[in-house]
Amino acid sequence: MRVASLLPSATEICYALGVEPVGVSHECDWPPEAEDLPTLDRSRVDPDQDSAAINEQVAQAEQEHGGVYEIDLDTLAEVDPDVVVTQGVCDVCAVDTLLVQDAIAQAGVDAEVLTTDVHSLDDLYADIERFGAVFDREERAAELVADLRERVAAVRERTAEIDPDDRPSVAVFDWLDPVMVAGHWMPELVDAAGGTYPMADTGDRSTPREWASVREADPDAVVAAPCGFGIDQTFDSVDELIGRPGFEDLEAAESGRVYVMDGHYFVNRPGPRLVDTLEHLAGLLHPDRFDAPPDDVARELPVDGPMREEPTA
Repeated sequence: MRVASLLPSATEICYALGVEPVGVSHECDWPPEAEDLPTLDRSRVDPDQDSAAINEQVAQAEQEHGGVYEIDLDTLAEVDPDVVVTQGVCDVCAVDTLLVQDAIAQAGVDAEVLTTDVHSLDDLYADIERFGAVFDREERAAELVADLRERVAAVRERTAEIDPDDRPSVAVFDWLDPVMVAGHWMPELVDAAGGTYPMADTGDRSTPREWASVREADPDAVVAAPCGFGIDQTFDSVDELIGRPGFEDLEAAESGRVYVMDGHYFVNRPGPRLVDTLEHLAGLLHPDRFDAPPDDVARELPVDGPMREEPTA
């Protein structure tokens, strides 16, 4: 079966099931060999800007073109997939279902559209099993889901012993300007990692928040992980968050529990590595119980010192 993936998390699921796509999106970069595959779309946004500039570009692209992405019809026709995987979670994060259906029709491709719409770990497990059924990889899908469930259960077993008073309240920001508190799967992951998540429930969509609401919630720990940003880009943009009025008065800032995390790979991509994200969060929130995440995944932000620290060896 010839599978095209227009979503990084779906590409990761394909590879985990032993299916190499015939084409991918411009953002599909894991595993590394995915970068060598034909690229089926283009973005009208420069991803190397800070979050405020990107937000303006997104608004302009939607106003002028009706969306952020453009599908390469010639390449789509050339790779001639049987199945095209896309998503319904966020129009800004990746190509949506309606655009894909229109492109398939224009390219004259006879392909089924497989849409993923993950908002929780159970949604992820269901998608893996659904992909497995479509790709004739049911056994591998069952093994993968069983492994992911086992790893989640192992973390939950260790955090279940934590006293409620020792479970920090957490805010994960998946955009900095405007401020957005991560929803979808993040409340569930924080809970499993031994924290609480007062500003959103599992399944809630990420939406812009008034900064006053963050100050009122006064989280014990803050994680900056903008969508599509790696560690270095987040460090370069983090003043958009920590420079806000009253940030230094938050409990997280006063206690030194402000962190930067790779949002590109580990917060905004609902594939099998969400369980890696859980394990990394547990290490941030409870370093006495779990291994600290690698420096290229997450590390503490020195709020009172330089805004940029090089990773330690």
